[in-house]
Amino acid sequence: MIRKQQRGEATVDQVLDAALRIYAASGESGLTVDAITKAGGVSSGSIYHHFGSLHGVVVALTQRWLGRLLEQLTNAITRSDDARSGVRAVIRAYLEFVQTHPDAARLLHSVTADREGMDRAEQIRDAQEARLSPIAEWINARTESGELAALPAPLIESLVMGPVVAVARRYVAVGDIDLDEAARELPDHIWQSVAGPAA
Repeated sequence: MIRKQQRGEATVDQVLDAALRIYAASGESGLTVDAITKAGGVSSGSIYHHFGSLHGVVVALTQRWLGRLLEQLTNAITRSDDARSGVRAVIRAYLEFVQTHPDAARLLHSVTADREGMDRAEQIRDAQEARLSPIAEWINARTESGELAALPAPLIESLVMGPVVAVARRYVAVGDIDLDEAARELPDHIWQSVAGPAA
């Protein structure tokens, strides 16, 4: 049973790795079951067995990389002792992820991912709860201490991440932004919008 499960996990990895390579090379229009079977060395039956449909592959691929991004952000923010260093760390972690994983970043900031996010926001949030809860707890603790502005956590998240996501989108779509410069300049400007009275 364990060997069968390992084979199944290996097939899932093959499919998702192939799907990202195809997406990077050809965009969403190139992402077909036939292309995945050829690039991944798997059968179409395996794709339908593990993912249900091509759409299921795209959803799983997006979830995989969203989970990796959130894990990196969670690690960055929860290792920070004070609010200012946490805000700086999470901004830099996001931009570093985009720079290190440009193909995955392009997918996560695509119209496809946006559509999924709007259609399945609650399901996505539930699926990523283990990674999102520590961030929310960190924000709430710093809001209560006065280090962060007295705003609900979703507003703090939006004020911090909104500009960063906009920069990431522009970087993957147009490419006219220097991410190193953004990592130097954004944290202090964003910090000013969320700093609390005790900061």
